[in-house]
Amino acid sequence: MSSAGPRPPHTPRPKDDKQSFHYIIRSGIAGGTAGCIAKTVVAPLDRVKILFQASSPEFQKYAGTWSGAFRAASQIYQDNGARGLLQGHSATLLRIFPYAAIKFIAYDQVEHILMPTRESQTNARRFAAGAISGMVSVFFTYPLELIRVRMAFSTRAQSVQVPHTFHPPQSSPPHRPSFLAAMSQIYHEGASAPPHSASGSANNIFTRVPVVKFYRGFSVTLVGIVPYAGTSFLTWGFLQAYFAPPPDPTSPSARRRPSPLADLTFGAVAGAVSQTVSYPFEVVRRRMQVGGLTHPERWMHWSETVRNVWATRGWKGFYVGLSIGYLKIVPMTAVSFTVWQWGKRVLGV
Repeated sequence: MSSAGPRPPHTPRPKDDKQSFHYIIRSGIAGGTAGCIAKTVVAPLDRVKILFQASSPEFQKYAGTWSGAFRAASQIYQDNGARGLLQGHSATLLRIFPYAAIKFIAYDQVEHILMPTRESQTNARRFAAGAISGMVSVFFTYPLELIRVRMAFSTRAQSVQVPHTFHPPQSSPPHRPSFLAAMSQIYHEGASAPPHSASGSANNIFTRVPVVKFYRGFSVTLVGIVPYAGTSFLTWGFLQAYFAPPPDPTSPSARRRPSPLADLTFGAVAGAVSQTVSYPFEVVRRRMQVGGLTHPERWMHWSETVRNVWATRGWKGFYVGLSIGYLKIVPMTAVSFTVWQWGKRVLGV
């Protein structure tokens, strides 16, 4: 049976259409791979930084100096070997792939909506696109981040503090909690707390909805991700537009891409700026995330955590571990942005 007229030719959506399924999937693969590679590069420094931020008693003597970070890493290596430096990294990879994939996908989509043309690109819109993408990715992956921090925070010394057990410190085995063990510990925290304690309402919520326990520190994380992700993408986008603007499609001779060295440089600067702006939020977040270990009987709100940090070390307490933070974030962000761009080019997006 013939049709009434000629059928219009099918024109598939172009590969560079940012809202096409092809683009979204490949952009996510590029972003997730970039996040995993970048995190692996700095995994030992990441563990040391968590121990500093969360005020692990065993490692506070090293905090505050660049050399202290390396001495702390040396002690971890002597106690637990290379596995100690990578403790919690399995949970990191399990979290970072979806986190980075969602973040970069969200950024591409929001950028397409807010800045569809070169003329519409402004610093305010770059910041907004980065902040929105960061909040979306954090919302979906935060429980994995909490488990990862708990695994990294655990040390051999803590294995002797488990109730109803006793192991002499000199003979205690290295404490390497598994992913499932850390998850189970978080799930059962506060189960023995009195129902009418000072934080009874929070404990009742934990009893009725145990999944809430996996969102310790989520509110301050959501607040902190705005300046971190926003500033990171703002700096990256500004440097790209100023030093390596996209080629003019009407001028074939002007077509060029930023070199990997340029990508690394732009990413490093973006990492340094964003880390400086958002670091106090990160310190408060780490303290809240390990609150179930230091105060298992109750929920510590972010305001109480801020007061505790201030009472202990003043304003400097909000910048504990910042030096190692630079040592970690600068190369991590540089590698992340560079691999993301390289992956997109390889995958044709």
